[in-house]
Amino acid sequence: MDNNGDIYVSDYKKPEVRRWGEENTHGTIVADGNGLGDIFNKSYPIINLFVDQDHSVYVVDTRNERVMKWTKDAKEAIVVAGRHGQGDNLRQLFNPNGLFVDQQGNIYVADAWNHRIIRWSKGSEEGTIIVGGNGEGLEPNQLNRPSSLSFDRQGNLYVADSLNHRVQKFNVMSD
Repeated sequence: MDNNGDIYVSDYKKPEVRRWGEENTHGTIVADGNGLGDIFNKSYPIINLFVDQDHSVYVVDTRNERVMKWTKDAKEAIVVAGRHGQGDNLRQLFNPNGLFVDQQGNIYVADAWNHRIIRWSKGSEEGTIIVGGNGEGLEPNQLNRPSSLSFDRQGNLYVADSLNHRVQKFNVMSD
């Protein structure tokens, strides 16, 4: 949902995001909608999305191992995280899922099969591991397929640690 109260919905069967407003009964395509693929105006089924204060739509393109940003009224997206195929170096993702973008434009991604949360600073070519990245496991510094994340008003990060069947809280603002 954006700051105007519009709701954004991704369609798993058709890679598109529609914005629904109070007076818009059919929805308006605001991201993708160009069919399946791996070029900048196409993706595969969208698992997660985030809308920032400028109404840019960020989508997790899991199959292409990347996060795409669709600015308002854009015909093509830009890759803002990932972009170098499947892997575990700081320029790559492996089955990205959860997504959050802070007010400074930093992008946080639940990098599921790398068992980590990784942050891309605005304009960065590679990410920084902020939680996990120590292999899958049950220890407090380990995750096992994180699937979702969010922040509270105090800057605490909450991670849905799927295969450990827990939600973990981390203070990452001091990092």
